[in-house]
Amino acid sequence: MPWSTPTLRDVRTLVRDAVNASLPGADANIPNSVLRVMSDNQGALCHLTLQYVDWLSLQLLPDTAETEWLDRHGDIWLANADGSTGRKMATLATGTGQFQGTIDGTVIPAHTQLQTGVSLPSSVTGSINQLVGFETLEDITTSAFATVEGPIRALDPGSFGNLPDGTEMDMPVVVPGVSSAAFAFGLHGGTGIETDDQLRARILQRIRNPAMGGSQADYVTWALAVPGVTRAWAAPEQGAGTITVRFLMDDLRASDDGWPTGTDINTVDAYIEKMRPVTVKDCYVLAPIKQFMDITIANLVPDTAEAQAEIEQSIRDMLFQVAAPGQTIYAAWVSFAIMNAPSVISFNLVTNTDFVMPSLGHMAVLETILYE
Repeated sequence: MPWSTPTLRDVRTLVRDAVNASLPGADANIPNSVLRVMSDNQGALCHLTLQYVDWLSLQLLPDTAETEWLDRHGDIWLANADGSTGRKMATLATGTGQFQGTIDGTVIPAHTQLQTGVSLPSSVTGSINQLVGFETLEDITTSAFATVEGPIRALDPGSFGNLPDGTEMDMPVVVPGVSSAAFAFGLHGGTGIETDDQLRARILQRIRNPAMGGSQADYVTWALAVPGVTRAWAAPEQGAGTITVRFLMDDLRASDDGWPTGTDINTVDAYIEKMRPVTVKDCYVLAPIKQFMDITIANLVPDTAEAQAEIEQSIRDMLFQVAAPGQTIYAAWVSFAIMNAPSVISFNLVTNTDFVMPSLGHMAVLETILYE
């Protein structure tokens, strides 16, 4: 039968009974007696030990382990693309800065700092503006007649260092002979530290799919080892002897439904090329192909903005769990997701046909939800 930890009251009773059995004529149940106090204190200490064993049992398996112990499981099971083991650490965004000199030949020293304001998520206000720092990586000789470029990187790791091309940056300490305004190009590669849920999923995926020297599951494991990659799939889409790896970066590319850029694809492809066996004829690393879903709902009760927002989030959560390249999204799944929205009482799903993907590479993405 399964183990059940006794309560503190039960443990105290067990200790009193043991004392009574060991000392004929003694009664450890008399209130405020020495035996009663000593028995209850011993019972409390024993109960603390049982509680520790309870907690320890949760740490012994990765599906219930807490952060510190989860990191230990990760160090045992996982290898990352950067040569580390365990949790994927946050990385620095790197790219190119464009500078304009006012005096020809002026040198911008290496490690000259730059900064720009970015909008970061906030649990209180929704977003907050914050200055993000960057630095030059080498001496850059400027020209008064044309812009010059040089390598730069973020000072702090995280996705907030990834800036759109052309973002303007300022020099907190102006270099004489150089315009204080600079522009960023190709700043990418910054990722946040891997969360407990993401690390736990990778550990379980690795345990459930032992390394086989090039199985489909191995390709998924290799893709997930790259910083920023949160979901990956592998299948012989191009026929026997080939493998196609598709992946998403849900956090890093959240503004584009998690879809990777060309640079991201090249990074994952380079790592898989180092790991995969040479016996595979062709290996393709690609982004899934977006297949947009338009959903129409009628007679929603209650028809409120709050209910509509809950429905959208519930459908997105459902797609996060079940959507995959080539995976049909069944109308029943959509209905279930809508009904799971906390405020929803009733509705009619007008688009009640299944969303079939046109190819093995297409993947469902929510586009619009219309209400009638």
